[in-house]
Amino acid sequence: MREGTIVKRRFYVVLVVLLAAGFSLAAGGQTAVSVFDIEPGVARLGAGGAGISIAAGAETVYYNPASLTEVPGISFSSFFASYMGVASYSAFSLTLRNFGVAALLFNAGGIQGYDAGGSRTDTLAYRNTGFILGAGISPSDLPFIPDLPFDVTVGMRIKGLSSNVGGTRGSGFTVDLGVRTRIPNITLGPVPISDVAFGLTAINLFGALSYETERENFGMDLALGASGQFANLVSAAIDMSLGGHGIHFGLEYWPVSTLALRLGLISKGGISVTAGVGVAVQGIMIDYAYVSHTLGGTHRVSLTVDFSALDISSLSRSLRRILP
Repeated sequence: MREGTIVKRRFYVVLVVLLAAGFSLAAGGQTAVSVFDIEPGVARLGAGGAGISIAAGAETVYYNPASLTEVPGISFSSFFASYMGVASYSAFSLTLRNFGVAALLFNAGGIQGYDAGGSRTDTLAYRNTGFILGAGISPSDLPFIPDLPFDVTVGMRIKGLSSNVGGTRGSGFTVDLGVRTRIPNITLGPVPISDVAFGLTAINLFGALSYETERENFGMDLALGASGQFANLVSAAIDMSLGGHGIHFGLEYWPVSTLALRLGLISKGGISVTAGVGVAVQGIMIDYAYVSHTLGGTHRVSLTVDFSALDISSLSRSLRRILP
C-alpha cells in the first residue's frame, strides 16, 4: 500500500511541476519538489527571472533576502496564473525595509493516479502552500561592527511548506541565506555602467518535507547573480545556478518613467524566451510576463502597490479626469 501511494505521488508531482513550471525537473530520488521550484514573480520573470542581485519592490523576497535592506518603503504585490485550465498558481508578497513576507499557492485537480502495477486509480488533487519570511541587514548598521571598506548586506529567509497529494499530507521548512554587494560605477570603454551589484543566495541549507511514512530533503543550491545599468538606459541581470537550475538572463528598458519593457532567456533543460511589460502610475504597477515552452507558452499578470511612491491626491485627480 505504501509503495502504491509513493508511486502515485511521484507520478503526480512530476506531472504537475512540469505543467506548472514548463521547465525541466531538476529534482530526483528523495528530493522534495514543491511550489518553491516554480519560477516566482512576474516583473523579474519577464526579464528572464534574474533577480539574485536586484532590489526591486515586493518581488525581492523571492530572490535574495539580503536585498531587502535596499527596499525603500512598503510594497505589496500579487499575481495569478492558470495552466491549461487544470492548475493555478498565485502568490502574495509584502516587503518593507529589511523585512519581507510572501505566500505561494499552487492547486490542481483531476490528475490521473496509478498504482505500483501501472493500473489506473482514482484521480488525484494536489495542493502546495508555501510561506516565506525574510530579513536583511547591513552589518555597518550594527553598533558593535566597525565600518567595512565595502558595501555589503546579508539576509536570511525561512520557508515553510504544506503539501497535500490526494489523501497524503506533508509539511516542512527550509532555510536560505543571502549576500549582496554593490560596487562604484565603472566604465566599459565609452559606456558608463551604474548600479552594479552582485548577489549570492544559498538555497535550502537544511530542513525537509515530511509525510506520514517518509521524509524528503529539499534540494540544495547556490545561485550567483550580477546586474548593472548600461549607458543609463538598459538594465541587465544574469543569474547562474550551481545546483542544476540553469542560467537566467534578462534586460529591462524604461523608455519613459511609466513604462518598462523586458526581455530574457532561461536555459534549464532547454531554452525558454521570456518577455514582459510593466505600466506604473502613481505608485501602482501592472506587470505582464510571457514564458515560452515546447508545451505552450504561459502568461502571468501581477498588481503591485508601492506605498513609498503612492501619491493619493494625484491619483484621485487622475481618476476624476478619467471617470465620467
